[in-house]
Amino acid sequence: MDTVVLLSCTGLGLGALYFLVASGLSLIFGLMDVLNFAHGALLSVGAYATWWAGTEAGLSFWLAVPFGTLVGTAAAVLLELFLIRPLYSRPRDQILATVGVGLAVPALLMGVWGADARPFPQPALLSGTWHVLGATVPVNRFVLVAAAGLLLLALRLFLARTRYGLIVRAGVEDRAMVTALGIDVRRAFTLVFAIGGAAAALGGALGGLYFGSVNPGQGTGLLIFAFVVVVMGGMGSVTGAAVASVCVGLVQQFANYYTTAGLGDLSVVVLLAVLLLVRPRGLTGRLA
Repeated sequence: MDTVVLLSCTGLGLGALYFLVASGLSLIFGLMDVLNFAHGALLSVGAYATWWAGTEAGLSFWLAVPFGTLVGTAAAVLLELFLIRPLYSRPRDQILATVGVGLAVPALLMGVWGADARPFPQPALLSGTWHVLGATVPVNRFVLVAAAGLLLLALRLFLARTRYGLIVRAGVEDRAMVTALGIDVRRAFTLVFAIGGAAAALGGALGGLYFGSVNPGQGTGLLIFAFVVVVMGGMGSVTGAAVASVCVGLVQQFANYYTTAGLGDLSVVVLLAVLLLVRPRGLTGRLA
């Protein structure tokens, strides 16, 4: 029983991490129709900025995480302004450009700080364990779940209740009409990209808690599963991405434990294939 509880809590923590990455990816694609292959690079930027602030700059963890998130957000804004925006009408070039950034950023991080993993600073408050139904579960798993839940609530409120959320949704449907009404859709799109980048950077900052370290290829590895989550949840559906993240995290953990190590990744691919055969548009196939 305690093993099942431990695997469930760990799977939920991993799923929460996947959602932190996939939510921004889903938001950007669903609202802007931009397939951002540089999303993993934004995660890596957030992770390394948090690590640098906590170790080199001497900031506490509670200040390092907001710092890393802000750095990742700024990187996302710069990416949208100077690379994505000029290519809105050229989707193929968009993909090539973001793939290039996704390859260049890990190489840059590797060149500056090396290829070895760097120990991630963890506060004493989050380095302990909780006893849940006989299982000893690391506290950071619950921190990830809480962060993912708050992010899901914030994104749904942004899309449904805020002026910019409504503007962006309308701009996706008929950008020319919204522009004719005197509304600057470009500013709203930049805001969406910033929110997506912030979510990825937060995933990188908190991902260090889960893995205990950061490395240049961490964002690329998580990006693969983030794409799986986005496709399973339905392209552009934040709620679908949340449900898919939980499924992927749990399947990975249980498959890796009860079968040969490494089969968890294969199980996720099989789950994706079966789901697409049954529901080609994913779990929801709609926005929000």
